Amino acid sequence: MEPVYRTIIGIARTVFAAQGLKFTVTGDENIPARGGAVIAVNHTGYMDFTYAGLPVRTVKRYIRFMAKKEVFDNKISGPIMRTLRHIPVDRGAGADSYRAAVEDLRAGELVGVYPEATISRSFELKEFKSGAARMAIEAGVPIVPMVIWGAQRVWTKGYPKRLGRTNTPISIAVGEPIQPFEPASELTAQLHSTMETMLRALQEGYEHPAGAYWVPARLGGGAPTLEEANRMDAEEAEKKAARRAQSSDGS
Repeated sequence: MEPVYRTIIGIARTVFAAQGLKFTVTGDENIPARGGAVIAVNHTGYMDFTYAGLPVRTVKRYIRFMAKKEVFDNKISGPIMRTLRHIPVDRGAGADSYRAAVEDLRAGELVGVYPEATISRSFELKEFKSGAARMAIEAGVPIVPMVIWGAQRVWTKGYPKRLGRTNTPISIAVGEPIQPFEPASELTAQLHSTMETMLRALQEGYEHPAGAYWVPARLGGGAPTLEEANRMDAEEAEKKAARRAQSSDGS
């Protein structure tokens, strides 16, 4: 029993209802009823981790998400994240968070991971990091692919949040568990291919207005292409690194 986690999910559901969000969930029978598993989720917006928790409630389970350390440092969100036993990720010391995730998996937990590491500005799948595969292999647990579509319309990088009553449809699909195998690079490639197929299947049943900022360029939308988005990410990373270096020099 996890009264705090359950209460927060109840509050979230109330907020979702007030926003008029319309969820369509398929494949939730693929969530393991017990035992550890890596839940691999695509990343298009700031709220998609809250939606990813919905399918696992079919079997009354909870996800321990790996989230950047800054969220835990916040005086408001930090205590909540720690109480819910999410896993802080310090990009400067990633080995600690990796070990914590593997321990949770071995203890029978569901650990949520974004293989893309950052929000995809193009809303297409970015290249995957190998962490999800390596954790699954080391812990001896399956990877459960999950894709979400529509979350970027609520709140995404570079655009104002839309947290009022928008009646936004959000589609969630859960795929069959992928049993771990080596090498991690091949498991990662299979995971990416599987989630790509799942994502495109969700998109086929979703209305995409031409030119809309949240629609991929491939579907006639105003989002940047994957190549353009990758270039934007690289430029942003360079600027952040320069600011950190300048701050370090100043100290």
